[in-house]
Amino acid sequence: MATTTAPSTYFDFRQALTKKKLAGMLRMMTGYRTAYAAANLALAVSALSKTLTYLLLRNFADTVVGNTEPFAGTLARTLILIALGFVGLSLFEGGFAYISSRLASYSAESITRRLRNFLFDHIQRLTFAYHSKTPTGDLIERVTSDVDSVRNFFNDQAIGVGRIVLLFIINFIAIWSLSWKLALASVAVIPVIIGVSVWFFKRVTKAYEKYQEQEAKLSTTLQENLTGVRVVKAFARQGYEMDKFEKDNWEKYKRGRKLLTMHSLFWPLSDLLCGFQMLAGFIYAGVLAINGEITIGTYPAYVGLVVWLIWPMRNLGRIIVNTSTGLVSYERLMEIVKQEREPLTTGAVQTNGPVRGEISFDKVSFQYSDGNADVLKDISFRVQPGQSVALLGSTGSGKTTLVNLLPRFHEYTDGHILLDGEELNQYPREYLRKQIGIVEQEPFLFSRSIRDNITYGVGRDVPQEEIEKAARAAAIHDVVLSFPDGYNTLVGEKGVTLSGGQKQRVAVARTLLKNPRILILDDSTSSVDTETEAEIRSALNGLMENRTTFIIAHRIQSVMNADLILVMDKGEIVQMGKHKELVAQDGMYRKIYEIQTRIDEELETEIASV
Repeated sequence: MATTTAPSTYFDFRQALTKKKLAGMLRMMTGYRTAYAAANLALAVSALSKTLTYLLLRNFADTVVGNTEPFAGTLARTLILIALGFVGLSLFEGGFAYISSRLASYSAESITRRLRNFLFDHIQRLTFAYHSKTPTGDLIERVTSDVDSVRNFFNDQAIGVGRIVLLFIINFIAIWSLSWKLALASVAVIPVIIGVSVWFFKRVTKAYEKYQEQEAKLSTTLQENLTGVRVVKAFARQGYEMDKFEKDNWEKYKRGRKLLTMHSLFWPLSDLLCGFQMLAGFIYAGVLAINGEITIGTYPAYVGLVVWLIWPMRNLGRIIVNTSTGLVSYERLMEIVKQEREPLTTGAVQTNGPVRGEISFDKVSFQYSDGNADVLKDISFRVQPGQSVALLGSTGSGKTTLVNLLPRFHEYTDGHILLDGEELNQYPREYLRKQIGIVEQEPFLFSRSIRDNITYGVGRDVPQEEIEKAARAAAIHDVVLSFPDGYNTLVGEKGVTLSGGQKQRVAVARTLLKNPRILILDDSTSSVDTETEAEIRSALNGLMENRTTFIIAHRIQSVMNADLILVMDKGEIVQMGKHKELVAQDGMYRKIYEIQTRIDEELETEIASV
């Protein structure tokens, strides 16, 4: 079967990073410069054909009306040849104009296609710190709107500049051949047009930058609202969200109005200058014709040529002004491109086979790059292969941050973490993440089938038996079979087809199928009821054998069987030990245990009395 996807032509757009924007745009054309040059060459042939048409018109007028002798011997034969010349030149003009447009469009679409591919791949490889501080709406705006502006630059503006320059050179030479006086008189206003265009260009550039910034902000507001639409409806905050959106939308309107006002001022001014230039040229050419300095046929030829000399220069002003949008978008895209990627494969440790799972924290501290205080402080503990470690503490105590150090989502700033006796930061990130399975506190499911979500990240074809085994272990198999399409059931956006508990269990099944050596359960039973939690725990007890497991939970019942329990508060370990040891101690763990036990007893009493 023939493939429907064109082969990928990879280009590292980091090579296009430069302070000179036009030079950077030229580097982006790597691999398509020949096609783009051919587009300009075809454009030159088309422009030359247009010019020759007016020169042929001159010969026609001088032959019919003037006193010029027919070049073909007889008038009839000359007129036939002139007519064929008009037809041939029109075909050349149209044909090569089509070739030029086709090649320019091919180049522009190909460049932007690989730019989108690069950005998509590049953004996925950026650090967690970058994604945590960059709004999703801003990234979407840059990858869509700004990439489209770059496409317009190559498809319209850059080729337009080449077209205008070629038309100017060819037509100026042609007019010079008719009369050097007319040639000089016809370009008097061009320096003024270029000066006005440059003046507008500088101001439009700044206005467009502000407009794009506001559009990105509006996209972020819209994206957040659509993502949290359930929360908005649950709290009846539609009016508040509408006011917030209208505020951002009004600011975008004002900036857009300012940008369009600049454009609306430029066009009448440039049209006025060009109109006066052509009118003056027509009058001057008429005077020369009356005085006999040029032939009768030269006058209509000049009228046609000067139009294609002046109006392209007027469009040059338009293109110069519009080019600012492409250059601004280039700069905004390069702000993403210049971000350092997260190195996935670099590491001094030679990785042969799976890890054993022995982990040691020795006075580990961590601080975010943009923070001033340690989020984790002096963390020390040791875990043997196959043991389970539970982390208990209030929200914000540092539990999730601690386990995020293991797959190197963040780099610890002090102390040592050893994995099988080797420094953790010496392991390649890609290798570590293949060895570690994570069930997030808020699981994310893709808009695909349940089967695709369970097998995501395994990297091989998985038999149905394995999928069902993992689903049974996560207590989701029976639920899946209750759907009409079973494992082929499509999950809605972000998993909205499933309940919170069902999403959790699909995420657990996905992690179990990966068969990791280290398992991280980040409050993975928070969205399920007590009965379902017991089912999942029962299944996990067998599957956690020979796996080093980190369990983050708020319920004592979820952590009491762990080999080691860490009680955390404000980024520090305040208690450490097993359940029996910690219950016997006077501290946070016993307080939590007593509160939860009392709540469970009161709940049982209420249920029994019903």
